[in-house]
Amino acid sequence: MSSNHKIEDSLREAIISQPDVILDDNDVMQALIAANERAMGGNIVDLRGIAMDRLETRLDRLEDTHRNVIAAAYENLAGTNQIHRAILRMLDPVDFEPFLKDLGGEVADILRVDAVRLVLESAENDDDPAIKRLGDVLNVAEPGFVDDYLSHGRGGTVRQVTLRGVQHSPEHIYGGSADWIRSEACLKLNFGAGRLPGLLILGSEDPHMFSPQQGTDLLGFFAGVFERTMRRWLS
Repeated sequence: MSSNHKIEDSLREAIISQPDVILDDNDVMQALIAANERAMGGNIVDLRGIAMDRLETRLDRLEDTHRNVIAAAYENLAGTNQIHRAILRMLDPVDFEPFLKDLGGEVADILRVDAVRLVLESAENDDDPAIKRLGDVLNVAEPGFVDDYLSHGRGGTVRQVTLRGVQHSPEHIYGGSADWIRSEACLKLNFGAGRLPGLLILGSEDPHMFSPQQGTDLLGFFAGVFERTMRRWLS
């Protein structure tokens, strides 16, 4: 079967000299395969073409998976670096008051959260003026508050890290920020034997910042460092 259409010599020479350019171009290869199928006619089943289509589909899926794995790896690396920078900044202060100030300032900025609150359970009166001078980061609550807050009063076992969305943020925790906090990470703190637990809350106005589907390993590590840092202030 012949054709009156002749390929230009310059184009023909370019294809012969660089055939890989044609093979690597998906659109050109699809056009060539389609032209080949039309030339064979409608009564012929091209099994090789069907197999190639299936391989192409599988290759596309593999490439998508590869891109997703790479993106997740970069995201995890960025999150690890973020936690490390926050920990280093948290370890700088040598006094408790600057420690709390940094917690609600530079540490919060590094973690990209809109509010940080530290809740300490205490059997003593929380109206101590010295506590109020430490700012709005520190809250003192009665014994049992931490587990009650994490379980919404339902009791039961609570995890070290709880990620969740919030609709009505408690004003006694967030103060004036309560109206726009939409998700939070709650890190339960263990200060050692004979001491009441604490709670570090990271609040965000982004409802998707923290959700139960996210991993908690990095925040669990951050909580472990934080509670060990707090023990020196509590000793």
